[in-house]
Formats: sequence, C-alpha cells, structure tokens
Amino acid sequence: MKNKIKSAGIALLIALVFSCGKESREQHENHGHDQVYYTCSMDPQVKEDKPGTCPICKMDLTAVRYDANAKNEIALSEQQIKLGNILTRMVAETQNSLEQDYMGILTLEQDKIQTISSVAEGRIEKLYYKTPGEFVRANTPVYQLYSEELAMAKKDFLLAYQQVGLPGDFGKNAQQLLQAARQKLAFYGFSEKQIESLKTSRDVSATSTFYSNKNGYSTDVTATEGSYVMEGDPILSLADLKNLWIEVQVNVSNSAGLEIGQSAGVIFAELPEKNYKGRITFINPEINPGTRMLMIRVELPNADLTLKPGMQARVKLTRSEIKGIFLPGDAVIREQHANFIWLEKSPGVFEVARVKTGSETKGQIEILSELDPAKKIVVSGAYALNSEYRFRFGTDPMKEF
Repeated sequence: MKNKIKSAGIALLIALVFSCGKESREQHENHGHDQVYYTCSMDPQVKEDKPGTCPICKMDLTAVRYDANAKNEIALSEQQIKLGNILTRMVAETQNSLEQDYMGILTLEQDKIQTISSVAEGRIEKLYYKTPGEFVRANTPVYQLYSEELAMAKKDFLLAYQQVGLPGDFGKNAQQLLQAARQKLAFYGFSEKQIESLKTSRDVSATSTFYSNKNGYSTDVTATEGSYVMEGDPILSLADLKNLWIEVQVNVSNSAGLEIGQSAGVIFAELPEKNYKGRITFINPEINPGTRMLMIRVELPNADLTLKPGMQARVKLTRSEIKGIFLPGDAVIREQHANFIWLEKSPGVFEVARVKTGSETKGQIEILSELDPAKKIVVSGAYALNSEYRFRFGTDPMKEF
C-alpha cells in the first residue's frame, strides 16, 4: 500500500513539473508576439484587458492587437482608422513638375561694365558726364585732363614729324622716332584721328580731351572737376542696360535638373501686368557653406530700357517631368531637425519613419529616402496617429530617432 501511494506521488510530481515546463515554454514562445487590449473607438483612453462595454458611452469595446516589444508603433481598430480618416497608398514613384518662386534684385551685367580710367597723372579739368544714369554715346568726350606728361608726348610726336623730311640718317631716325611717339600717344588713349590732327593743329597744350569708345549709361562717377588723379584711377563706369541680371539663391535640393539656357519667368512688383522671359546663364558650382544655397543667374533682355537696376523681381523656375515619391504636405510631420512619416507595416499596425525630403511643389513634398515597397504610406491622418501615440504611451514617437 505504501509503495502505491509513493508511486502515485511521484507520478503527480512529474505531471506538475511537465505542466509547469509546458506553461513556461508557451509563455516564452508568446513573448514578443502580438498581444490584445480592448478599447472604445469613441473614447480611446479606455483600455481594458478583457472584452466588455465602455464605462463612458456603454458601447462594446473593440479588440486591438499590438506588439508589446515594438517601439514607435501603434495598432488601431478598423473603426478607429475610419474615425481618424487615416488613408494609405502603396509606395510608388509618380511624375510631377516643380515650379518654385525666388526673389532677386535686378542688377547690371557685371562682365559688360566698362570703366573709363585716367590715362595719366594729372588734374581733371572738365567732366562731360557728372551724374549716374546719363546716356553716353560712342565717340563723345568724357573728360579733359591737364597733364604735363601728355604734353611732352605730344611734343615728341611733333618734333619727330618735323624731322621726317630731313635728308640722310636724320630723316630715317626721325621716322623711327615718329612711329615710337605715335605708339606712345595711342597707349595714352589718343585716337588715330586725334594723333593725325596734331600734324596740322600743332596743339601741344597740357590739356587733352578723351572720348568714349562705346555706348552706355554712366554709373559710379568717382572723379570730380579739379581733382587730381593718378594713372589708372577710375573716372566713371559705363553699363549696357539692354541686358540685365537677376541673381537668386536656390535651395540645393531644388537645384537638380536646372540647366544653363533654361527659360525662367520673371514678374516685377512695379510692373505686375507684364510677364518677362529670361534664361539661366550661370549656375554657381559652389554651395554656400553657411546657407546651403546655390546662386543661379538669370539674364533678362531689356531692349526698350523699361527695366531699371534695383527693381525687385520674382523669378519662377520650373522643372518638368520629375520622377519620385511625392506626398501631401500633411503626410509629413516636420520637426526642428528632421522629418517623419507614418507607414502601415501590416493591417491596422502603423510605425513612424524618419525621412529625408526634397522638392516641394503644389502642396506636395518629395521623399528622397528609400521606402519599403511592402509597406503603405499614410497620406492622410499622420498627425492623428502622432497624437494618438502620445496619448496612449505618454511619449513622442520621434524621440527614439
């Protein structure tokens, strides 16, 4: 009898050990798998561990599955998804056109500005153009300069000219001196007509007049009558206003696809009824390290001289047929240093993902980051998901990044 009782006890102990081992194994297998809680679609703050009715509105509670170990994830019932107006679509590229406006200031074509400088040391006796903005015609006088240095150059030329007719070596040497004196006067800026006129006028005064060799508008008049100048000192600058520049700063992410020669629309606040067409003539190869912006130059024709330097311009640049992933602006949650979107990783289960954004156009934002094509993108209700996550877990899902 005692042996039977002892055998029964051992069997019971083995059964208990086996049962405990099985329960432990089942708990281990279920660890990290989906778990279930019950909530109310009208009052999502209600969370119960078993079915029942909502203590607030008395509606039946809805089962919600979730992974207790997953971070930055949230599970919603079908009713909650409908109430939150959460809409998704597959990850797919679309074709779009990017049209963006940039502000710039109309300026002169810097490479076509000509500076008229003093040809020698001396004193400005007269300025024919004293005010910026005056139109200067080619071959009209610009300034008179008093210079003993120029007077000596004139005398050398006349002396050589008078000796050319002498016989023998004197005439030959005079011919060489005349050629050297002519080149010196030309170097000083005397025209061929002025040099030839010295032969008849015999004017060797210290005052000489200098002319413009092109048409243009006077800018930066730096000299004044009676002032002393050194050789090379600027007198005034001439600018051609028939073509003007607009320089705009473009975000690096929006510069891809822009090309030299590409057309650009331009509008001026002073002339709102007119639309102008320019073209890109220069794209700076260097990015500004401080602003991360790229300088684009647009050239604008101004044949009728209606446009004036200094006018503020709005430049419209368009990139057509851009392929990429574009999302509505509300689908992207913008934080101070990063941008995020929500993805549906499985039916009713959503996760947040950090993304790099690119161009923005017509309310659409380009996503440059690679996305898992097996997941769907939340295109509506991203902020609702974000708020629900904070409400449930008391933390910001973006804090994990």
